[in-house]
Amino acid sequence: MQLPIAKKTPKALKVHNDTRIDNYYWLNDKKNPEVIAYLDAENAYTKQMMQHTEGFQKDLFEEMKARIKEDDTSVPYKLNGYWYITRFEKGKDYPIYARKKESLDAAEEILFNCNQMAEGFAYFNLGSIAISPDNKLAAFSTDTVSRRQYTIQIKNLETGEIYTDKILNTTGSVTWANDNKTLFYAMKDEVTLRSFKILKHKLHTETSEDITVFHETDETFNTFVYKSKSSKYIIIGSCSTLSSEYRILNADTPDGNFKIFQKRIPDLEYNIAHFNDAFYIISNIDKSTNFKLSKTHVNTTEKEFWEDVIPHRKDVLIEDIEIFKNFLVVNERENGLNKLRIIKWDGSEDYYLPFNSETYTTYIGTNPDFSSDTLRYGYSGLTHPNAIIDYNLITKQSKIKKEQAVLGGNFKKENYESKRLWATARDGVKIPISLVYKKGIKLDGSNPLLQYAYGSYGSTIDPSFSTIRLSLLDRGFIYAIAHIRGGEYLGRDWYENGKLLTKKNTFRDFIDCSKFLIEQKYTSNKHLYAYGGSAGGLLMGAIINMNPELYHGVLAAVPFVDVVTTMLDDTIPLTTGEYDEWGNPNEKEFYDYMKSYSPYDNVDDKHYPNLLVTTGLHDSQVQYWEPAKWVAKLRELKKDQNKLLLHTDMDSGHGGASGRFESLKEVALEYAFILDLEGISA
Repeated sequence: MQLPIAKKTPKALKVHNDTRIDNYYWLNDKKNPEVIAYLDAENAYTKQMMQHTEGFQKDLFEEMKARIKEDDTSVPYKLNGYWYITRFEKGKDYPIYARKKESLDAAEEILFNCNQMAEGFAYFNLGSIAISPDNKLAAFSTDTVSRRQYTIQIKNLETGEIYTDKILNTTGSVTWANDNKTLFYAMKDEVTLRSFKILKHKLHTETSEDITVFHETDETFNTFVYKSKSSKYIIIGSCSTLSSEYRILNADTPDGNFKIFQKRIPDLEYNIAHFNDAFYIISNIDKSTNFKLSKTHVNTTEKEFWEDVIPHRKDVLIEDIEIFKNFLVVNERENGLNKLRIIKWDGSEDYYLPFNSETYTTYIGTNPDFSSDTLRYGYSGLTHPNAIIDYNLITKQSKIKKEQAVLGGNFKKENYESKRLWATARDGVKIPISLVYKKGIKLDGSNPLLQYAYGSYGSTIDPSFSTIRLSLLDRGFIYAIAHIRGGEYLGRDWYENGKLLTKKNTFRDFIDCSKFLIEQKYTSNKHLYAYGGSAGGLLMGAIINMNPELYHGVLAAVPFVDVVTTMLDDTIPLTTGEYDEWGNPNEKEFYDYMKSYSPYDNVDDKHYPNLLVTTGLHDSQVQYWEPAKWVAKLRELKKDQNKLLLHTDMDSGHGGASGRFESLKEVALEYAFILDLEGISA
């Protein structure tokens, strides 16, 4: 089949007396039939090139689907007199949201059946559900395009009627005041999709009459609204990458004026939780790089009044807290590992829940009741299916409420092994790697290995279980997570040393981990594969420009690869809010640095690995044209005969296909691609 070759229409992009020629700039207009024709041609080419694997893809899909319990149910939690449950029915792609009054033995009341709601749509997502304080109404949001522009509606739970109130172009989150008739929500800018206004809606009034209660004019900030766990306050948050600001209002007086909690200050990040007569604040005040926990009275919220509860510690990152009447639970991270710290308010107890593995993750679960003496938390490991656990804070007894079922085979935890290794980066820094594989492998360099990483925004990729991943492990693959700089695996400094003018540390760390795994004979460059998505797709683009010879194949999902052009265009969603992460290329220093690593700008006439690139036409995070342009330029310049495939989902956006199982088809395509390169076809 003939290669899809995009036409070249040179466009000069000039800034700082530097001119870049972009031959494929024209691809950013999806209203142009030629653009759609090109994407269709790429999809047809990918289908043709992968046609011999279609049976294998179907088998992989069915295999992955078979491991998932279809008629599954969440662990119920109780809120305001009702038990809330999410469940799936066999053969259905979408969840059903239900509740039971007071007792789990009570009759089930179905709130939303997403299978019915999704009928007629190629894409469907129920964004959020907010129940009114009197339990009679539910505000809910839906997206049927995959641009993350949600429509809010209101359902009467007693009659089933959906009111005519319809609020368009929101973030999907909605918050009730305590009067059961006032709603607060965040509106998005139509062009940039930045959440920039908080509005107030009164039940049964025209949305044109909604009142703007806060307008975020700084284009580097996004705003949001929520209610405190105590239900006492409506809270408006406004955050950039490196700065926070909150406003509070008594939830009983929704027509009152919001009060600034602590005004924004450059580089001051904080978030707040209310309990009794105090607010608890996690912040980086006083150069607390890894954050500290403070408290202040509800009437004196400025930072001058904040008092330490847990002081800053150089080697311990505070990630989250959960407040109970008698206990404080702190989610901390030390040496890369999650820890749950239990502190009794009277000071009589202070200890950590014991976890023995080095390849696990734990997190605080749903705990809506202050008065409870039970902590619900989650636990997962590379060889341990996800578990929801209730821990009695008084008796110190744990009860597993649910452990993820692994069906469709003879899965046994003891058949797999996981470990954490430390690679030495070129600057001497030790980089952790979490590995999982089926027992019995030999370290002779012949093992296929898929190396994954993200490495941006301080987002930590913790080692957790995946039933899907078993399709690789059971075929001899090793799976590795490289905890590279740019995430927060080893604390806030780990993030700070992988962004802005130190961003290249992220790419070098990944490459140095690859070299280490090859040196230790876990794999070789003939069997090493790399995978990353979104900002992790930028990582993929950078590493194959820097060291293409290390990788036999690469999976790049919704990749952010045209860094300079995107960051210069402030009409593109996310751009202005990203300056603190990547830098502002309107400043020459950042422009030059970005240009030096931007994957699209650094494609060269050399050999590249086999490459499968995926994107979504409606992507609001990384616009489809970035991977499309990148592939077109690679086709033009690369000197090898390796596979280069672009698959565009014409119905979805950044998160891929909707529905519980539909997304597995894309995973099956990705897995078939690398398994085929290994000569594995069953």
